[in-house]
Amino acid sequence: MENYEEVKNKKNTNQNGKLFLVGIIMFFVGAIGLYALMYFFPEPFVKTITEEVKNVNITDTGIADAVEKVYDAVVVVKTYQKNQLYSTGTGFVYKKDDNTAYILTNNHVIESGDAIYVVFNDGRQVETQVEGKDIYSDIAVLSLSADEVTTVAKMGSSEDARIGDTVFTVGAPIDSDAYSGTVTRGILSGKNRLVGVSTQNSNVSDIMMSVLQTDAAINSGNSGGPLVNANGEVIGITSLKLSSSGSMSTASIEGMGFAIPIETALSYAEKLEKGETIERPSLGITMLNLADAMSYYFPNLNRIGVDYGVYVDSVSAGSPAEKGGIKAGDVITEVDEKEVTNLAYLRYLLYNHSVGDTMKVKVYRDGDYKDLTITLDQKAS
Repeated sequence: MENYEEVKNKKNTNQNGKLFLVGIIMFFVGAIGLYALMYFFPEPFVKTITEEVKNVNITDTGIADAVEKVYDAVVVVKTYQKNQLYSTGTGFVYKKDDNTAYILTNNHVIESGDAIYVVFNDGRQVETQVEGKDIYSDIAVLSLSADEVTTVAKMGSSEDARIGDTVFTVGAPIDSDAYSGTVTRGILSGKNRLVGVSTQNSNVSDIMMSVLQTDAAINSGNSGGPLVNANGEVIGITSLKLSSSGSMSTASIEGMGFAIPIETALSYAEKLEKGETIERPSLGITMLNLADAMSYYFPNLNRIGVDYGVYVDSVSAGSPAEKGGIKAGDVITEVDEKEVTNLAYLRYLLYNHSVGDTMKVKVYRDGDYKDLTITLDQKAS
């Protein structure tokens, strides 16, 4: 016969087994019931999840507050020749003192005019004074009485801006008063983009500029207007459009606009508003893209042994180039250890120097490379 303890233990074991089995059954019954509930009555669950996602994603409240900060500082710039309207562009008030207000715009907006007017958002048209302009930076400074100005744009920092930041422009696209004050929004698509620019109204780039890139719509007439961050601070001056052929024109690739960084613009404006001349260094040479020289002028250059660079056509007597050892017929292949593929990039590297600086130049001559050091003088006016 089983003793009392054996019977008791056997009974407890049977009870524990039953409890475990009941637990498993209840778990599966509950799971099946929940599945059935979600299957036949899904709306509460779907609604809850959907509303949660919506609450997370609704974060963009627009940029109206930022636009209001700068809007009334933006003007239409009208350029006249012999009392006839020649062209229009955009500008903005960036500075004001007790007597005078100053407007930034592009040089190419006003360079052909003999009278420059600005039109404010309230319809007032006021004649301005050209304080200074510079072809290579594409910056111009206009002035007018401080009494005419109600709003001054706040300057920001392009250096602190990050790729992907929200930016917008304000301007008068397609050269029309009817669309003045147009706001377009995008993002900052790139920084420190080197873009070739023609200063001679041609399809050939003769200088390069380091610019900001944005996908905010920029059209003819927007030139000179502000590129603004989401805080309503100006970080650049809209200036360029990239065409499908790679030159600057209004027949542009969609979503590729460019702006001069505000730090660069203000560094020139500080001198221009004082009537100072922008000093740039000079080599004292005439030059051609090597490809152009080989194709049009000197077919025998195909045998010189180098396929890139800038061809030196002539060297001025007593110039920095002559003093540094550059000779006519040389091909400049490097400046400051950077490969030079065209004259626009050479000029960009040259203008990054100041008068009196030394510049390292590598030239190809008579089948050999020579390293030279040039001390730069001021560019002749």
